Amino acid sequence: MRHIGYHLLAILTIAIWGVTFVNTKVLLQHGLQPMEIYLLRFIVAYLCIWTISPRKMLSQSWADEGLFFLLGALGGTLYFVAENTAIKYSYVNNVAFIVCTAPLLTMLLAFFFMKNMKATVPLVLGSITALVGVGMVIYNGHFVLQLNPLGDVLALTAAFSWAVYSMIIKKVSSRYTAAFITRKVFFYGIVTVLPLFLFKPWHFPLEGLLQPAVGLNLLFLSLVASFLCFMWWNATVKKIGVLSTSNYIYLNPITTVLASALVLDEPMTFMAYLGSALILVGVYVANRKADAP
Repeated sequence: MRHIGYHLLAILTIAIWGVTFVNTKVLLQHGLQPMEIYLLRFIVAYLCIWTISPRKMLSQSWADEGLFFLLGALGGTLYFVAENTAIKYSYVNNVAFIVCTAPLLTMLLAFFFMKNMKATVPLVLGSITALVGVGMVIYNGHFVLQLNPLGDVLALTAAFSWAVYSMIIKKVSSRYTAAFITRKVFFYGIVTVLPLFLFKPWHFPLEGLLQPAVGLNLLFLSLVASFLCFMWWNATVKKIGVLSTSNYIYLNPITTVLASALVLDEPMTFMAYLGSALILVGVYVANRKADAP
């Protein structure tokens, strides 16, 4: 496998993103709202990214600046707001499963808009196998599918927004560094979420941020899950390609279930273990013939 280091970096990123569900759940239990959590983590991450990307202010053209605006709006605000709002209207399992279709949506977009992309048998078969495994892990032996149009559409919106985000990252990564791209994503992610507070004002008391459980979980989401992981993800897309990187999203439920079992005492069943094995096999098969840089 080419660029093994970047494949491992993608796995590490997904492993970290998989446990952020637990961090977010703790913050919600302490009274923070989804938009407040998102804004705080992006503000801290944005301040951090300036320490390594301080010089270049604007991109090479206004067209590129527009692409960075889309990256912040899609991979930041729309993705997080749509996903978190979907959970209010639909079952968490349904939302998690639909969001994990992002690699399939990315693959479809790549086939339509990238001329050199071809649907190989290993790529399609591996992706479907991994998605089946995702379903087995998420439902964990308790399959109850109850559709809710609003919640499910919002979850699909989140998956689609991340797929488009990945495609745009591939487009701009040839001209800009991962640090510069990530800084722009954080900036426009903050800019595009602020107007939403006109409809749902901030209510969490600032002194509440001094609580250890709140402060430590926010620092993890900001410094690790946002600052480091977004930069790693963007660098990985640049190096090993959009499809290879996106396929690792299928690993997300494995780390989520493991973290829930360890921290929240939520049990893992035989079905979850079997699903995890299918995910690993599917990702391996799909990435054997996925795209190159």
